[in-house]
Amino acid sequence: MKHISLVFLLCIFMKAKSQNLQPIAPKAAIKPKELITHGHKRIDNYYWLNERENPEVIAYLKAENEYLEQMLAPSKVLREKLFEEIKGRIKEDDESLPYKYKGYYYYTRFEKGKEYAINCRKKGTLQAKEEILIDQNELAKGKKYFALGALSISTNNQIMAYATDTVGRRIYNIYFKDLSTGKNLPDVIQNVTGNIVWANDNKTLFYSRQDLQTLRSFQIYKHTLGSDSSKDELIYEEKDVQFSCYLGKSKSEKYLMIISSSTLSSETRYLDADKPNGSFKVFLPRQKDHLYSVSHFEDKFYIVTNLNAPNFKLMETAIKKTDDVSAWKEVIGHRKDVFLEDIEIFKDFLVVSERKAGLLNLRVIRWKDKSEHYLDFGEPAYTAYVSVNPDFDSKILRYGYTSFSTPNSIYDYDMEKRTKKLMKQQEVLGGKFDPKNYITERIYVEARDGAKIPVSIVYHKNTKKDGSAPLLQYAYGSYGASMDVYFSYSRLSLLDRGFIYALCHIRGGQEMGRAWYDNGKMFKKKNTFYDFIDCSIYLLENKYTSKDRLFAEGGSAGGLLMGAVANMRPDLYKGIIAKVPFVDVVTTMLDESIPLTTGEFDEWGNPKNIDSYIYMLSYSPYDQVEPQKYPHMLVTTGLHDSQVQYWEPAKWVAKLRTMKTDNNMLLLYTNMDAGHGGASGRFQAIKETALNYAFMFQILGIKE
Repeated sequence: MKHISLVFLLCIFMKAKSQNLQPIAPKAAIKPKELITHGHKRIDNYYWLNERENPEVIAYLKAENEYLEQMLAPSKVLREKLFEEIKGRIKEDDESLPYKYKGYYYYTRFEKGKEYAINCRKKGTLQAKEEILIDQNELAKGKKYFALGALSISTNNQIMAYATDTVGRRIYNIYFKDLSTGKNLPDVIQNVTGNIVWANDNKTLFYSRQDLQTLRSFQIYKHTLGSDSSKDELIYEEKDVQFSCYLGKSKSEKYLMIISSSTLSSETRYLDADKPNGSFKVFLPRQKDHLYSVSHFEDKFYIVTNLNAPNFKLMETAIKKTDDVSAWKEVIGHRKDVFLEDIEIFKDFLVVSERKAGLLNLRVIRWKDKSEHYLDFGEPAYTAYVSVNPDFDSKILRYGYTSFSTPNSIYDYDMEKRTKKLMKQQEVLGGKFDPKNYITERIYVEARDGAKIPVSIVYHKNTKKDGSAPLLQYAYGSYGASMDVYFSYSRLSLLDRGFIYALCHIRGGQEMGRAWYDNGKMFKKKNTFYDFIDCSIYLLENKYTSKDRLFAEGGSAGGLLMGAVANMRPDLYKGIIAKVPFVDVVTTMLDESIPLTTGEFDEWGNPKNIDSYIYMLSYSPYDQVEPQKYPHMLVTTGLHDSQVQYWEPAKWVAKLRTMKTDNNMLLLYTNMDAGHGGASGRFQAIKETALNYAFMFQILGIKE
């Protein structure tokens, strides 16, 4: 095929636009590159799109953005309406529920019309004078992107360290503010992860640094206030490229922690926080397939571990016997039907976050007599989580609760009296929201191999289940990340227009325990795709929707899911939304200079091994594109994405354009100023949601 210059194509495109003709889709230049692995040859015609600084690449991405605007022009007014509609539900001058910590009440608040939060505190009482720690709106002025990373205050409440990212690539600078004067100190630490922890001497800060090419967090440094950061001391370096390291601090504030972790194993080092010049000690040396996390309370450490316990168990050990597993004592044993996620320690109570039958439960155990009880939530699908609880001595557990029809709610639960008090619930403005108008279902779909896939479903009570309703099906299915139900301001705009929303808890997540994850990764990765497809078939057969009204959505690794199902069963879907999709699996995992590659060999496999190469190639969406009809597709990315590089979706769209045999829309949107999380700012992000919805509405002919 002859190479056609991009400039020539752009000229044709702009001419069509000026003459109000049907827009002509941009076509990236074909520049074949031969890739040979294990003697197998692949030709990548669009490999050149990974040249981020190449003007031709930027021009192509901008042309795709312009093409998208032209193709979605009929729904432009509706898109703007959707933005205002969703924004109109949000209380603009809102603030978080304050929590008390070391004599201060901390909270964040928003002011009307402003994109970013203001971080504040009050001393002693909520009636005290407000102290503004950071006005993020001021820091974001003049910047196309802004994100506040960690914010940490010294143990004497006087010095605040905070991290900011102004690109979207998750590379932060750390600054220090003297809270007594309100002025920033001269100390600045540049190009780090933003993971920071104070020692108890109020002058020593530990932080993690990443490789600026791969973005792997692999070094821990120590900074002393007033010193030159270029001379900071390297405390620890993680040599294994499959591991990353980061910092933490025990709730007791007695110990600093360095945690090294990979997909399947971890290792913790600890140091007395009162002795920052001491040496970190290994808690328990890393072992293959052993994941553990450590909490401190009084004279013991508590360990959540999967050692001989796939669904994890809780152990305890004396402080001086951490590396002798035989000295550990069992607190909560392993259970095949319950996944132990996390713990929260109080002086008189232990709170355990558990997952059973796909749902989260909070279990309260009294230390003194081991009596216990569970909190009752009373809905078929929900999310419950432990919120901010910094006070060891409290008998009050602060927890959060949300569901499809329940806005995020924060409760204070008296563990002694077993009573709860609603402290704050997310407000929904506009006067139209009534939770009684929405019906939630929890169903189980039998997959082709007999596995029972939980699906959480919500719809308006007036929506009929006769196949006439449009349906948006969402899933993720990777990294053991459990996708739990939650309330969404924006989703109401779908439900109130007759959409059904289905959240599929497919394998690759951890909703049903560790085995659920293990059966959706590596050489079982295709179970993730089959599960999603089988859920789609069930929803169609049971008249929740029909093929000409079924949409699928996923992002990042969920974008891989979208690419796989688009290749495998394109006939099932009217449209697909793939957000920041990981679609060039083999080429990316062969390139160890790309962020996240080495740390994910235990998730996807290492294609340098021929068996992994063959299996990964068999589902890699970019490699498996073929001449066939595809659904309408909207693909989004960010130029500065640090997790999934922008060129993966760009290459995928370019290849699809040349091979698909239909006339359906294929659109690529690149946020030229953002990274993996999309636009920064609470309102800018709504614009991207409105774009996704307008795409579906235009296809369906919904104009209001």
